[in-house]
Amino acid sequence: MSQQLTIVEHPLVQHKLTLMRDKGTPTAVFRQLLREITQLLLYEITRELPMTRKPIETPLEEMDALTLAGKKLALVSILRAGNGMLDGALELIPSARVGFVGLYRDEETLQPVQYYFKVPESLENRLVIAVDPMLATGNSSAAAVSLLKEAGATDIRFLCLLASPEGVARMKETHPDVQIVTAALDRGLNEKGYIMPGLGDAGDRMFGTK
Repeated sequence: MSQQLTIVEHPLVQHKLTLMRDKGTPTAVFRQLLREITQLLLYEITRELPMTRKPIETPLEEMDALTLAGKKLALVSILRAGNGMLDGALELIPSARVGFVGLYRDEETLQPVQYYFKVPESLENRLVIAVDPMLATGNSSAAAVSLLKEAGATDIRFLCLLASPEGVARMKETHPDVQIVTAALDRGLNEKGYIMPGLGDAGDRMFGTK
């Protein structure tokens, strides 16, 4: 396993992931589980955030207390499925700045094409966490990270629910500086580019579309 990849094997993460994999899990429950598992994964990806101290007054005395340092971090959703993770992340870090990257795959070239890009200012001074439930081929994820770098981001981490070996290899090849945090590294991709055994299309299961 590369140092670039962190698999969160916490029992609660794995239990919730199993429920999400089950094709019988209803849409509303799937969404709730995605919010919960995102928060658990977010604990891992934010483990080493820089801290500083500030004077506060407790009900009993004054003290220098720990608080987050620097500019507020940026959460960037890779549309559309990333929005399901964004909800959970914002519950945990409500002050985070939010951005969106919209990409679709050109059916002839199979390359990702940008259709929307809106991110916070001063990305170069923020930790940027890109969220997308599935790191499958890695083409869209790598393209999204490239766009974030072009916008000034220098400290980028990628948070996903499931990853494939192919997707991890693609990210390692194009963005070796980006840490990947996921709940599982699955077997691989099928001929349609779906992660196996996976959980199907995360966007469809999240939004009840087919």
